[in-house]
Amino acid sequence: MKTNIKVLMLDASTGYYKTARYPLGSFFGPVDLGLHLSGKYHSLNIGAGLFAGSIFPGSNRMLFTGFSPCWVGFYISSMGGAALVFDNLGINMLSIINKAPTPSVLYLNRTHGEEVEIEIVPLELTRVWEQDRGGIYSLMDYTYKCFGGRYKTDPRILATGQASLATDFGAIASVPIKNGQLSFVDTWAGRGGFGTKMLKNHGIAAVIYGGTCIEEDFRDRKVADEWFEHKYHKKLAARDFESTAKYRFEPKFHTGGTFGVNYATIGGNILAFNYRSIYWSEEERVELHKKFILDHYLKQFNEETIDTKQQKNCGEPCVAICKKMRDEYKKDYEPYQTMGPLCGIFDQRAAEVINHHADMYGFDGISAGGVLAWLMECLSDGSLSPQELQVSGIPVFSQENFRIVEDSMFNAKLGIELLNNIIYKKGILNLEEGARKFARQLSREKSKKILDKFVYTAYGRRGWMVPNQYWTPGVLSPMSIMGKYYMQYSNEFITPRELGRKNAERMKKELILDNTGVCRFHRAWAEEMIPEIVEHLYNLKNEFFEIIDITASRINSRNSSIFWESERNFDYIYTFLKKKHITENLNNPELINWIKRFEENKFEAAQDFWYEMLRGSNESLHEF
Repeated sequence: MKTNIKVLMLDASTGYYKTARYPLGSFFGPVDLGLHLSGKYHSLNIGAGLFAGSIFPGSNRMLFTGFSPCWVGFYISSMGGAALVFDNLGINMLSIINKAPTPSVLYLNRTHGEEVEIEIVPLELTRVWEQDRGGIYSLMDYTYKCFGGRYKTDPRILATGQASLATDFGAIASVPIKNGQLSFVDTWAGRGGFGTKMLKNHGIAAVIYGGTCIEEDFRDRKVADEWFEHKYHKKLAARDFESTAKYRFEPKFHTGGTFGVNYATIGGNILAFNYRSIYWSEEERVELHKKFILDHYLKQFNEETIDTKQQKNCGEPCVAICKKMRDEYKKDYEPYQTMGPLCGIFDQRAAEVINHHADMYGFDGISAGGVLAWLMECLSDGSLSPQELQVSGIPVFSQENFRIVEDSMFNAKLGIELLNNIIYKKGILNLEEGARKFARQLSREKSKKILDKFVYTAYGRRGWMVPNQYWTPGVLSPMSIMGKYYMQYSNEFITPRELGRKNAERMKKELILDNTGVCRFHRAWAEEMIPEIVEHLYNLKNEFFEIIDITASRINSRNSSIFWESERNFDYIYTFLKKKHITENLNNPELINWIKRFEENKFEAAQDFWYEMLRGSNESLHEF
């Protein structure tokens, strides 16, 4: 088994490289080592966990770490399945420093017993993006055509799109390749803008990698079953099958995946029309959920995807089969929520075309949808004009008399116009330095009300992140990493100080998963068993827990969270609290007190709520 973490250090400006080895125990994976390398070299780090290539399900997640262009602070993004092929390189991590002189493809290949073969090959990037399927899809096709024949087994490709040049929230995309065919099951390192980082900071537009180097990965299923039977009285496969049920199929709701289960159960917590639904009555939200979601948006999904069993994997064998498809369209909850109900889109055909267009450009879908929803509301209420944004009309942005099919498609086409204009900087749209800076500029030049409609978390001078799509205070917490699930996102009321503590606890559990490259869909067993597996294989359980605590505290020590700049963030919290009391009849004295404080002085109450969350997380993440 691995006793060192092997890192391929690559200088993109010269092509020079070396292999560095870091002893297991001092570091355990792509996050703690990525934090170290980022601080030292400002590198982009791409890595696999200790168990990549092993029998443990969900262990082949690829991790991207570095200082994020849009969040600005240290960030972690991950991509399903992509580490399975990466493991064939015989290394644990790739660390890229400096910048290639021109946009290039990075080629990595290794035959067992030989050194890693490395080339940095320039390409005419704009021309490639604009041909055939367009954007990331054309770049993946081009890269495979140029280099795919060199591999003895199917490689994998990481690709960027136009969004990585035009904005600070460009993503990295990849698809599994089987028998020389690129699939439609796109997987993403979306959050954090690592596509922008890879292309703008390092000049790498795409990476193709693979090989035949076979490592000593753990494959003794009999031994693993003994560990799991001791803990759960079930074998590994049985426990994993049980814990991933939601992501595969949930018979209680006759649906599956986060898309299906979330929309089946969300009810009056639905977020629509750029969060304006938080101001509605419970009856209005429930009515929208019933008419627009259950009877149409979700119904289409269940009939077209669940009933026809169009379900795929991310590139590794896994019983969750969480990739829900309809032909070439993959249905993930959060992008189909932000570029769905949040944008006034409640029909699958409309959601498909706008999500696919954003994917083609290589946007982080969650951030793109949050920005589009904000711009659409500004258009609908006249804060911004179609002339300023160079679009052909004004969205239908109210549930009243809304035609589900026709108006959804109208809004989707308008959203596509906005995406095009962001890429080509038409009208006043220039998001190269981020949507937050753009919004603040508009608030100074036109009206603060424009900024007050944009829901985001702020970090440092210009960092920003569209929150995860759950109506709960945790998604707007002042944590050092936001936009992932490094916070408590349950729907219960928790006092802000305690919420901060729970955020810190959740962060540490997520680090256990990310630092070993294990998918969080397997967290029901992985959070408990990973430390035990580390102990069984390496006798380093205590050291592993210590590194997790230290890594969490070191990330937190850089926390530059900024108090909410948008008034809608205040209202997001206030309306959540009111819903708990009025609709759900929760009479917790602390809850009632916070509602009263918001009603007396919304700004001061929001500020106190924010600082209480920060105090709670800092208390738990302080390094002694």
